[in-house]
Amino acid sequence: MAANESFDLAGPAGRLEAILMHPEGPPLAAAVVCHAHPLHGGVMHFKPVFRTAKALQESGVATLRFNFRGVGRSEGAHDFGRGEQDDVRAALAEMQRRFPSLPLLLGGFSFGSTMALRVAAGESAVRAVLALGYPLLREGETAPLAAVRQPRLFVQGERDEFGPAAALRPVVERLPPPRELLVIAGADHYFTGRLEPLQQAVAGWAARRPWRG
Repeated sequence: MAANESFDLAGPAGRLEAILMHPEGPPLAAAVVCHAHPLHGGVMHFKPVFRTAKALQESGVATLRFNFRGVGRSEGAHDFGRGEQDDVRAALAEMQRRFPSLPLLLGGFSFGSTMALRVAAGESAVRAVLALGYPLLREGETAPLAAVRQPRLFVQGERDEFGPAAALRPVVERLPPPRELLVIAGADHYFTGRLEPLQQAVAGWAARRPWRG
């Protein structure tokens, strides 16, 4: 039976509040999903983050959500994307400790997607990456994206105000394969009213077992 486990893990700035979503059967992989910008209300309970984790859980992937430093019960203070990358590494280490024989996945929503991609570029243990609502207009530079070589899925709202799908598409097409972009028709940055297609997109990706690739 699928179950959720709440606990604290040791982060570089102190305690990190976390929830681990166990699948019904033996897990096929282990994942970490990162939330949106802490200074703009981002928490691990955001609907796009939860729906992504739920899709992975239902696909047989043990999935960890956590609050970045300074969010919820997590200790520390916001570090403008520097220390947050270390938070991601701490979460990955926790999943490696719990599931040492399983492939690791890493994903995130908005700010969390930028953290996931930057960390994945330097972590060979990460076998596949998932980026939801990549905030292209806020990030500005796209060079760091080219450093990621694992299989990547970008899921973007057609009308994402921080990265319209039409603007992201040519960026993704220039990246080294394997990578793909799925556009959710009519969706804004938060996938308002379009959470079900978002969840289905993630589930379809997970069903193809990209971490094998």
